[in-house]
Amino acid sequence: MGKRWLVGAFVLTSLQSSVAMAQNAAPETAKRESPKAEKAFEAREFKGADGRVVRYRLLKPADYDPAKKYPLVLFLHGAGERGEDNARQLIHGGSLWVDPAMRRRHPAFIVAPQCPTDKKWVEVPWDLKTHSMPADPSPSLALTFELLAALQKEFSVDAERLYGCGLSMGGYGTWDILQRKPDLLAAAVPICGGGDPALAAKFKDVPVWAFHGGADPIVIPERSRAMIAALVAAGGRPIYTEFDGVYHDSWTPTFNNRLVWDWLFAQHK
Repeated sequence: MGKRWLVGAFVLTSLQSSVAMAQNAAPETAKRESPKAEKAFEAREFKGADGRVVRYRLLKPADYDPAKKYPLVLFLHGAGERGEDNARQLIHGGSLWVDPAMRRRHPAFIVAPQCPTDKKWVEVPWDLKTHSMPADPSPSLALTFELLAALQKEFSVDAERLYGCGLSMGGYGTWDILQRKPDLLAAAVPICGGGDPALAAKFKDVPVWAFHGGADPIVIPERSRAMIAALVAAGGRPIYTEFDGVYHDSWTPTFNNRLVWDWLFAQHK
């Protein structure tokens, strides 16, 4: 099984040693319990200025020292993890963030808000071949922006190293943050999502490494390809990995690639 890489204006081809074919049968709604993640992540709630509440999980850096500054990763889950239990958002990716080796290698805050069942990070249909960015952020994303600001006041967060990562519906959210607040993130990893190519020039200088399954029938790979092409046309140098033959679950091989996270945590404003 191959995977294609697009770095800036250059397309490279390499062989992927192994991506289990079972991934193609693993929909986003698959129930994968993350007991270790649930124990490590603190369950919290945040009330916004308008009284609305977002439930979220927070993982603090191992051996957190308030005298030091730490990076923060905003992790946006997919549609299958929406709800009110403040737990499902850790099904995919939770085990990555709590891995002891990962925490030693990259001490950081990980913030995982949960979108309500009937809402989206970006209020657009997912089956569209393209979309224009809505004038205003979705209520869920707007509340997340408030949450980020509050956490930066509560904890010792390095404002120069705020990162975004999201899968599927969360991939849309990650692209939307880049477009809507181009000065917020130091780097982003959008996975099987889509954005508004017309706004790529706004964040062309923000490091982006995007991922998609080449056979994804739920969010077509053209959504990521269009964003990458627009960034390159605007003068950006994004990285794009497309997993040939992989359906919607392009997050599993992404999470399992340590190089991705070494790259992410190396970025700063």
